[in-house]
Amino acid sequence: MATSFVVMGSGAIGCHVGGRLAASGASVVFVARGATAASLGDHGLVVSALDGFRAAIPPDRVRVAATATEAASLIDGDPFILLCTKGGATAAAAAELGAAFPAGTPVLSLQNGVENVARIRTAAPALSPIAGMVPFNVTLDRSADGRIAAHRATSGGLHAEDLAAMRAVLPDFAKAGLPVTLTADMAAIQWGKLLLNLNNPVNALSDLPLREELTDRDYRRVLAALQTEAMAVMRAAGIQPGQAGAAPPWVIPHILRLPTFAFSRIAASMLAIDARARSSMWDDIQAGRETEIDDLCGAIVRLAEATAMKAPKNAAIAGLIRRHRRGQRIDGPALLRLVEAA
Repeated sequence: MATSFVVMGSGAIGCHVGGRLAASGASVVFVARGATAASLGDHGLVVSALDGFRAAIPPDRVRVAATATEAASLIDGDPFILLCTKGGATAAAAAELGAAFPAGTPVLSLQNGVENVARIRTAAPALSPIAGMVPFNVTLDRSADGRIAAHRATSGGLHAEDLAAMRAVLPDFAKAGLPVTLTADMAAIQWGKLLLNLNNPVNALSDLPLREELTDRDYRRVLAALQTEAMAVMRAAGIQPGQAGAAPPWVIPHILRLPTFAFSRIAASMLAIDARARSSMWDDIQAGRETEIDDLCGAIVRLAEATAMKAPKNAAIAGLIRRHRRGQRIDGPALLRLVEAA
């Protein structure tokens, strides 16, 4: 029997990955509610990428369910779940999936943070979670007619835990133009990705597009300070972060601290970003949603506490994000002073 993909969390990542699969002919059901469900059901979905890829999926090719139970009734093959919610929603989403799908159903976590697989196992012990990592940024826009467009604004390929259930769907992902690198040590990759994700709050506080923020040396020095502190905490905990980007984790802070003219040449791949792309945390603040700060800087602070250390710089950024509101901006020099003083 063919695979039916169920996207739980139809935000930017869910719409792009699910949309790419649907565009390639795979069976996909999106679990969505409210305006997102209406847009997908009435207008379909457009997926595109920085490399020029573009596909429009008409409404009759986009199946939408309001709940996991409804999604289970719509599928026509073996279920494979793509969990794309924010980390704070993982437990509730997993519990809903566990009540709707049979034991052993694979759940690929395409989420930020390092704790989601454990949350899935706790909330839905009968499901089979698979650790995953998404390296690219996706912007989500709505056209004048309400159609959703999910645009991949940076490059990179997916990573996933090397399990039989994941190997079985590799051809589906390859056909969709979503190559997946399998690894036996996803924990290292996830910790490495978390280091890169520490730029999410910096970008949100800057109120700038990612490329513009990264060409400001003060913001880069803030990110370097957060990463350096995080790696010290990881070392104390016996964690060796893997390479989730173009350079090894321990090299990136040195690159970030370079003068901008040197950084722009050495780290050209880091600046290969769509001009309008911003972090998902910036999007959340603009929409008044809860951010993922507890899964990023918060994870470093918790790890520090568990190893009798402190992570004051990550704690300071987390506090700033919790107080930050739409329309506010902290310039580079001011943010660097706040972090250096922590």
